[in-house]
Amino acid sequence: MNTEQRIEYIINWIKEYCNSVSFQPVTLVVGVSGGVDSAVASTLSAKTGLNTIAVSMPIKQNPSQHNLSVKHLYWLNSKFNNVTSKIINLDNVFSSFEKTMSNFKNDLSFANSRSRIRMTTLYQIAQFNQGIVVGTGNKVEDFGVGFFTKYGDGGVDISPLADCNKTHVWDMASHLSIIGEIIKAPPTDGLWDDSRNDEDQLGLTYRQLEEAMRDKNSKYYEKYLKIRELNLHKMLPIPVCIIEKD
Repeated sequence: MNTEQRIEYIINWIKEYCNSVSFQPVTLVVGVSGGVDSAVASTLSAKTGLNTIAVSMPIKQNPSQHNLSVKHLYWLNSKFNNVTSKIINLDNVFSSFEKTMSNFKNDLSFANSRSRIRMTTLYQIAQFNQGIVVGTGNKVEDFGVGFFTKYGDGGVDISPLADCNKTHVWDMASHLSIIGEIIKAPPTDGLWDDSRNDEDQLGLTYRQLEEAMRDKNSKYYEKYLKIRELNLHKMLPIPVCIIEKD
């Protein structure tokens, strides 16, 4: 499947999903981070013709990351008349939570909490607008290494990029004429005060991870397995205690 076909396939898949469920969503809600995944997911959502709400939710955000998200919101509004953009600053919400939970201070937990606060925000907007939350995770994150506590992806209704490698996302971004700065920006979840990017956290580039997922003989395969092992609990169904009936 070439890039253009992949784009059309995903657009049609989103529309077909919305038409197939008994709850008929009329709005797609997407968190926009300034990264390429959310830029592509929001653009594909807009191209369905459905009402699309693109939301930037800064929490103590690196200004350069936030500026890219704002640029993408302006770009979306200039291209599509079915897009509404929102900037919802969650600094105070997070600061209040951080203060309330000060006796349980843990940097990783607070980073994850930022994502969950964003997730809650997206669902609030979606339910108010008879909509669904569109995820921005790609195949490497969702099924490879479980690195998907990203920009509002603590929980989603649909995940249109989940079968797309990061290289597919970059290709689609170019085809969709996404802002060049966003395509070239180092992928980041935007959840850390020191602005570490995805590859800093994972220890491998997305291209190296994709190679390892394709080829067990890759020199990156063992490291990929170690990363995957740490996050398998995110990718497997929630363990359920089944109690035998008397």
